[in-house]
Amino acid sequence: MGSKYDLMITNAEVVTASDLFFADIAVRGGKIEALGHDLGEAERVIDAKGLLALPGGVDAHCHLDQPQEIGHMADDFESGSRSAACGGTTTIIPFAAQMRGQSLRAAVEDYHRRAGRKSCLDYAFHMIITDPTPKVLKDELPALIQEGYTSFKIYMTYDDLKLDDRQILDVLTVAHEHGALVMVHAENSDCISWLTDRLVADGKTAPKYHAVSRPQAVEREATHRAITFSELTDVPILIVHVSGAEAIEQIRWAHGRGMRIFAETCPQYLYLTADDLDQHGYEGAKCVCSPPPRDPQNQEAVWRALAHNVFSVFSSDHAPYSFDDAEGKKLGGHELHFHHIPNGIPGLETRLPLLFSGGVVGGRISIHQFVAMTSTQPAKLYGLYPRKGSIVVGADADIALWDPEVKVSIHNTMLHHNVDYTPYEGIAITGWPVMTFSRGQLVAKSFEYLGHSGHGQFMPCGKPVLSL
Repeated sequence: MGSKYDLMITNAEVVTASDLFFADIAVRGGKIEALGHDLGEAERVIDAKGLLALPGGVDAHCHLDQPQEIGHMADDFESGSRSAACGGTTTIIPFAAQMRGQSLRAAVEDYHRRAGRKSCLDYAFHMIITDPTPKVLKDELPALIQEGYTSFKIYMTYDDLKLDDRQILDVLTVAHEHGALVMVHAENSDCISWLTDRLVADGKTAPKYHAVSRPQAVEREATHRAITFSELTDVPILIVHVSGAEAIEQIRWAHGRGMRIFAETCPQYLYLTADDLDQHGYEGAKCVCSPPPRDPQNQEAVWRALAHNVFSVFSSDHAPYSFDDAEGKKLGGHELHFHHIPNGIPGLETRLPLLFSGGVVGGRISIHQFVAMTSTQPAKLYGLYPRKGSIVVGADADIALWDPEVKVSIHNTMLHHNVDYTPYEGIAITGWPVMTFSRGQLVAKSFEYLGHSGHGQFMPCGKPVLSL
C-alpha cells in the first residue's frame, strides 16, 4: 500500500447526525481512512471550503424497474442511480416484488437480473410479499433474511398486492422470529374500493377524485390496525409514506404506549396538495400517488412531526411513470379514469434538496435531523450501518458536498431521471449537493453526472438496528 491517499477532501465542515466539526477527510480503497488535519498527501485533493460535507443520502424507499402487471416504470437501475447521484444520494434500496403465484426467491433472482451491472451506486433490496404461502413463510423467507434481505414490504391495499389481516399476522410472526423489519403501506382497501365505486357511478372520474377516494380516514384506520398487529406479534414495524395529521396521531399514540413503531414520510407531503391533482385537463395525473397529498394544514402537520422526530426516515417513494407515455400515466395511449392511472411520482433526485431547503434553510429542522432522517437512520434500520450513513473512519467514502447557499429553480430539463416531468417543476429552493462521491469516486458534480454503470455493488443487509 502506497503512502498517498487516493482522495483528500480538505477544509470540510463535516456534519453527521450528532456532530459538526472541521476536518480533512482522507480516503483510501473506497473507505474513509482518517479524519483530522495535516494527514499527508493524496492523489487527488478537493478543497471543500465554504461547503458542507454530509454523508451521502440513503434512499430507502424507491421503485426501479419493478415488474408490473400493467404499465412500465420509466427508470431502471442505470437511470435511477444516475438521478439519485446528482441529488446527493449514494445508496438506494428498491424492491424485489413477488408476483402472485411466484416464489419469493424467484422474485429476488429476477430482480438481481434486472439490476445486473447497471447501477452507479451501491444498492440493497427490500422484498415485497404478495403471496405468503406456507413454503414462503417456513422456508424461503427465513432463508432470504439470513442471506441479507432483512426488510420486506406488505400492502393493505391494491388488489394485486394486498394481504388480508391473517396473512399480515403470519408475515409479522416470521419477522419476529428472524429479526427482520416489515414496512407497511397502510390504507384500508375495502373503504377505497367502496368510495371509488360510488365516485365512478356518479361520473366523477377526473384525476382529482383520486384524493377523494383515499381520504385520511382510510389511512388512519389502516395505520391503527397495523399498529395493533405489531402489538399482537410483538415486532417493530415501519409505516411508510405517512401523509397527514390523522395517521401521525396514531403513530404518536403508539409511541406514547412505548411501542416500537417507526414511520417514514416523503417530499410530496411537504410540497404538494390535493389541489395539484385538480389541474386543467389531465395534468393532475402527474401528481397521482398513494396516499395522496392532502392540504396545507396537513403539510404543516407533517413538518411539525419531522421537527419532533416522529419520523425516523425521509424517503422519495420514487415511482417513475412518464406522463405522455402509453406505458405510463396515459396507459394504452389514453387519458384514464383516476382509479386506473399508474400510481406514483418521481423524486429520487429532488428528495434531499427539497428537505434541505424547506427544512434546514427554512428553520424547521436542524442539519443534524436532516442527516439522521435521510442517511443515518435508514442505514441503521435497514442493516447497512456503519458501512453507510455517516462520515466515520472505516465507513465507505459516500460523501455529498453541499453548497448551502446556491439558489436553484427545479425544472425537469435539469434532472437526470428518465421521466418526462417532475411534480416539483418551478419550485425555487436554496441548497444543492455540488459533488457526490460513492466509495471515493466522484459520480456527480455541479448538476453533471460523472459516474458509470457497474460501479455500484449489491449489499447484503444485516439485522435492523432499532435503537435510534
